[in-house]
Amino acid sequence: MLRVGVIGLGKMGQLHFLNALHMKDVKLVAIADKSKRNRKMVQRYNVKAYDDYTVLLDSEELDAVIISLPNFLREESIAYAAEKGLDIFVDKPLARTLAEATRIAGKARKEGVRVMTGANYRYMDCVQRLKKMLDEGRVGDVVIATADLIMNGPLGHGRVPTPVPEWWLSKEKAGGGALLDLGYHLIDLMNWMFGDLRVEYSSLGYRFQLPVEDGAMVVLRSGKSKMNCCVNVGWFSKSIFPDFNFRVNLHGTVGYTSTDNFAPKNLRLYAIKEASRNLLRKATGKKLKYLSYTYYYHSFFKILELFFDGIQKDTELPISLEEEIDVIRIIDDVYKRNGADLNG
Repeated sequence: MLRVGVIGLGKMGQLHFLNALHMKDVKLVAIADKSKRNRKMVQRYNVKAYDDYTVLLDSEELDAVIISLPNFLREESIAYAAEKGLDIFVDKPLARTLAEATRIAGKARKEGVRVMTGANYRYMDCVQRLKKMLDEGRVGDVVIATADLIMNGPLGHGRVPTPVPEWWLSKEKAGGGALLDLGYHLIDLMNWMFGDLRVEYSSLGYRFQLPVEDGAMVVLRSGKSKMNCCVNVGWFSKSIFPDFNFRVNLHGTVGYTSTDNFAPKNLRLYAIKEASRNLLRKATGKKLKYLSYTYYYHSFFKILELFFDGIQKDTELPISLEEEIDVIRIIDDVYKRNGADLNG
């Protein structure tokens, strides 16, 4: 049984926590969060709660830890967990800067632990099917690839508006805006599919005059295949389920394909059908597909499951630290080109 802790119980931390509860051969031992309300939430699950993650890591016997803290706490929390000999699953971005990411990798190597970043977009069904077509050569040699992800980022809220945590809009604490937040996913996808990417052109947008960019366009070129990728991201559009403004398009020498071809046309109808399928799975004793009714959110479950599976079987993790450092290298380059370097 894998003994696991969760550090940070914000929106993403709660999602990881609930997903881990449904993982085979995984026992959630304890969480750490400064919020009394968040700590109280886990009481019903018979999980210990701490207000200081260092106390949790000093007190509990764990095999792995999930880190879902704000960006500026990433490096120190990973380092502390690594010193305890724990394998680490961490939300993206891995770090705020290339220098920070390099230090994290060095620490992981020194302590002999594995670190995997939650680049969950790779495991969306529509992306997996697109990648399969690419690998089978069904689009030929890709000449142009485009990827878009536009939503409201930290600026969105539910029925009751809540303040945006101040670190989100701090260049120093967050490390960046929409590019680091959303662009991380798209650049990771492009790098995973094509590799050896270099920045050809980039532009950051400040439509709302925030301290960090609320939009970005980045043109990348692959040294291997000489193809061009264009990544577009933004926090400037209100996004309400079931609308999800995300896609990857591949234009090749044989044909064209897009994630839009594989995603459900009506997410509400898909949710109803998938919920019914899960009820049938439960009735027949088959394995449930948690969060599958949401379509896109199932990837969060899948990626965490793969992390735990790799630890339990002592196999190579599906997302390497080197790949994620390369993503940070590209983003770091964009910020430097646009005068937004943190020098850190």
